[in-house]
Amino acid sequence: MRDIKSKNMIKQLTPDILYIGTDDIFTPKFDNHYPIPEGMAYNSYLIKDEKVAILDTTDRNTIMTWKDNLETALKGRTPDYLVVHHLEPDHSSLIQWVVEKYPSLQVVASAKCLAMIPQFFPEINLEGRTIAVKDGDSLSLGKHNLQFFTAPMVHWPEVIVSFDDLTGILFSADAFGKFGALSKCGFNSDEEQDWACEARRYYFNICGKYGGPVQTLLKKASALPIKQICPLHGPMLQGDLSEYLRLYNIWSKYEVESEGVFVAYASIHGNTAEAAQKFADMLRVNGAPKVVVTDLTDCDMAEAVEDAFRYGKLVIAASSYDGGVFPAAREFLLTLQDKAWQKRKVGIIENGSWAPSAARVVRGMLEGMKEVEIVEPVVSIRSSMKVADLPAMEALANAILK
Repeated sequence: MRDIKSKNMIKQLTPDILYIGTDDIFTPKFDNHYPIPEGMAYNSYLIKDEKVAILDTTDRNTIMTWKDNLETALKGRTPDYLVVHHLEPDHSSLIQWVVEKYPSLQVVASAKCLAMIPQFFPEINLEGRTIAVKDGDSLSLGKHNLQFFTAPMVHWPEVIVSFDDLTGILFSADAFGKFGALSKCGFNSDEEQDWACEARRYYFNICGKYGGPVQTLLKKASALPIKQICPLHGPMLQGDLSEYLRLYNIWSKYEVESEGVFVAYASIHGNTAEAAQKFADMLRVNGAPKVVVTDLTDCDMAEAVEDAFRYGKLVIAASSYDGGVFPAAREFLLTLQDKAWQKRKVGIIENGSWAPSAARVVRGMLEGMKEVEIVEPVVSIRSSMKVADLPAMEALANAILK
């Protein structure tokens, strides 16, 4: 654990609501898995009304900054409530500290969350200090009234979101979040250069498996007069929210966002890579609106997953290996399985020197996915691409673009 003292990030969102979150620009991976070259924001909020409510805490790597932010923002006030929208440790590392520091404070969360808190804090004493909320429940702070809505499996089962009647702010937990520290990428959507890029990578790798629950949350949100969205990661979304809602609707329905073909290859000695690049050229010549090519052996797998969801057509070019498929391609397909990838067309190009096996394994993995159409012909190359392979490759290019 690193206890990072980062830049003070207190911001006044409204006369009564302050941002007290933290930035981590030092940790290389989020969830110890996803590269975050632009860092990560751990958002937390404070509402100062007749009653004072803390909305979530922070990650264990930024506790010093968060404590300083809280003390500065409180200006001597004592918080009455800690609202826990999401119990994952990157938002909840200081629950026990807050409970012990403020003995009169009550913890507001879903019943599932309250039951899970002792799993993370075995010595915490919450007896008589909790308020369990469910869909439609509310908490009055004075002028501000928080309405709560459950959001199970977006992306943990205990998640809730809250809506402030006075300001129209939706505190959306992990929904509408993105990778990137606010100090690098912009505090709000007016400053953000390209929200969709890292929001897409975040969504499909963190929440992507749970499209159904996200759709349920979107239906609940559609009945609210939302003016601003404040997630637990990424910038505050304000102004015209229609594009963010449109993208989330597409993503959570597993629909195609952009017309194009994603060519993902896994090559051992470079011959499969050469075939993949040649195939990409064929697609472009034949009128593909967009062709994206990725080397699965040397990429951020989260970006490859993002592109597989973004485009409607995928071509996997893979070397045979140990009677199966080269490990990078297998890892990619296993990740797509884990993320419930579906509703796409796929072409297959295999390479093998004496007993090509990649196509058989790839086909078997794809056939276990929902509404995935394997486009014929499957192209089989022996060792290296030759002139004799080009007609089959052209046929596949034409078929994938139909």
